[in-house]
Order: sequence, then structure tokens, then C-alpha cells
Amino acid sequence: MLYSQRLPSFPEPGPANPFRSFWMAGYECTDQQNAFGHRVDFLTLTGHLDRVDQDYADLHPFNIRTVREGIRWSQVETRAYQYDWRVVSAMIDSGKAAGIQQIWDLCHFGYPDDLTPLHPMFARRFAALCRAFVAFYRSKDPDGTLVVTPINEVGFMAWLGGDVRGTSPYCVGQGWEVKYGLMRAYIEGVAALREADPTIRLMSTEPLISVVPAINANDMQVSEAVGQHENQYQAMDILVGRMCPELGGKPEYLDILGLNYYYNNQWEVGSHAMLPWANLPPDPRWRPLRSLLLEAYNRYKRPLVISETSHPGIDRPHWIRFVSQECAAVLNQGVPLWGVCLYPIIDRPDWDHLTPWHRAGLWDADLSADGPPRRLLYQPYAEALLNAQALLAEQEVVLL
Repeated sequence: MLYSQRLPSFPEPGPANPFRSFWMAGYECTDQQNAFGHRVDFLTLTGHLDRVDQDYADLHPFNIRTVREGIRWSQVETRAYQYDWRVVSAMIDSGKAAGIQQIWDLCHFGYPDDLTPLHPMFARRFAALCRAFVAFYRSKDPDGTLVVTPINEVGFMAWLGGDVRGTSPYCVGQGWEVKYGLMRAYIEGVAALREADPTIRLMSTEPLISVVPAINANDMQVSEAVGQHENQYQAMDILVGRMCPELGGKPEYLDILGLNYYYNNQWEVGSHAMLPWANLPPDPRWRPLRSLLLEAYNRYKRPLVISETSHPGIDRPHWIRFVSQECAAVLNQGVPLWGVCLYPIIDRPDWDHLTPWHRAGLWDADLSADGPPRRLLYQPYAEALLNAQALLAEQEVVLL
């Protein structure tokens, strides 16, 4: 397969980079209803709410000054159009005290109990939340740069809740309807955010994937793989108005293109067999991360952030070396790649069963004592991260 990597010129003048550090940390903040209908709250389960000050202090040796956090919509909207910002307020205070910049997810997989993306008032309620959040935030920080992710991973949530009954609204075969409802809310939310604060910066966060046909596939199978690969861009195409213009999308609504990329983001259509990220044994269908990043950049011509990435277990150091080498290749081609977010920075459990823990963070969770999980730095990952930071800082990479 051949993939174009021709680079367009970036629009001038380009938007300013709002981030305090290239390397970022993501704290798992989902408040979704899981496959069993139980509400999960990972800010509490991981102990981050109890240990936020120490968690931020732990980032300083790694020169991480930007983090992703979530407000937990289901928690702050106590009744329709009524909000309790006390926990978020305390988190903002902790960020200021530690010199940490916070990117705020307004909807990270969770909605209030009385809402789903198929509810006729979903978009209106989300837009009201956006306005209320800006008013609250500016009461705390009138002049600082505010970076917001309105809704995290629309494409994934549409599949999880609309096709495989993994979360609300627990549907099968209605992934498009759920995606349409989420994007209606996303666009109305962006309009509300921009109206409330024209200086606000917006970072989308969508999965970056590669879907390929089976080896020796027929024309129909190839076409199916191409279609599924293309579908990853539907949410952003709606946001910029290329699809479903009746929803009001505009090119300026896409500001910073966040892309979530994990070790299992390339697979074969039909069988869903994963293409190993190390490409061993060699598979001609596997695509380097740099190729996927360039594809997304060429499509939208917006600054990029790898807004989530991690690997479970002992392969964590190998994964961060791989990611840093791919990032260096993209940066050396002049692409505005503005950051990499280690997500999760602290270990997290499975959503549905709450065990096992993934062992995917820079810090593992020590569950041996009562109270919130303690932090255990995974030293091989830490050393690999420092080396990766040095690699990108010096741009010492040989392109293959």
C-alpha cells in the first residue's frame, strides 16, 4: 500500500502553542456507567483526588508541567442546570500551587444519570455546562490560558455505547445515531465556549487507528477496510462542517488535533486480529506511527498532540522509546507536533470488573494498605522516559 506523506504548508499566521510542556500527564477521569450499569469514578479509585498535591509534585523530576484532568460531568451537575464546582475548584488551586497547567475534559465518557446522547435535551444541557464551566473557571483565573476538551473520543464512545452495549445508552446497531447526538452536543458546546470566552483553546481527542484488509483480500474486503479506516475521521469531519453541515460545524471549531494512540490501534478488518506494534514478524500492512500522524495532519492542517498513549506491563519502556522515535521523525519533517500525553500517568483498573489493574502508568498502584492507592514508580519506564525526552530535545534521530 502507498500512502501520501506530502506536507502542506501550515496556515500563517499559525496559532500559538498554549502548552507549558511538550510531555504531559493524563489522570484517568472517566465517570461513565460501565457495562453492568454501575457508575465508576476513576479520580477516586486511583486516589488522585486524595493525593493530587503529591501527584503534581511527583511530575517535577520529569519536567511535566501540563496535565489532562476531568470535571466529571455526572458529579458536578447535581440537578439539571445546577452545578457544584467545589472539587474542581480545589483541583485548580492545587494546579496553581504546583505550577501545573490543567487541560480540562468536560465530558470524559460519563453523563448525568438522566441523560444519554440520544436524549432530546442532551446538547442543550451540555452547552449549558460549557457556559457554566467558563464562568466558574474565569472567576478563579480571569486571565490565564484555558484549554478545554469538550467531549473525549466521540468515535470510541459512539461504538461503545451505540454498538456493543458497553455504556449508556446500551445500544446495538445505533453507533451512528449516538455519534450524531454526541457531535450535536460537541458543536453546540464549542459555540457556547467560544461565546463565553473567545480566547479559549480547544483540543480534540479522537482515536488514531489503522484498519487493513486481510492478506490476499478481494476488492470488497479491501473496500470495507478502507471505509472503516476512513470512519475514524467522521467526528472531526462533522466538527469542521465537511459532514452533516446541518449541525453547524465550522473549520475554526477544530483548533488542536489531539490523537489517542495505543499499542492495539492497528487491526485487520473482519477478524479484528491486532497488528503487533513492533511489526515482528514483519507485516507489510503495518503502518509506522509517523505515517498515521502525517495522514491526520495532511487532512486537517492543524497542530497535533498525541493526547493519549501508553502500554501495559514490562513493555512500557520499549513503547515510550518507539513513540519518541516516531515523534522525532514527524518533528524533523516540520510538522507542528506540540505534545505527548502519557495516559494514564497513574495505573488504573478495568472499567467493568475494577480488576485487574493495567500496570500501564509511570506509577503503579500499591493496593496493599487501606486508603487510597500509594504510588510505586516503575523505574524502567522512568529511565526510558528521561531518555526519550533527551532524544526529542536534541533531535538526534536517524530516519529510516
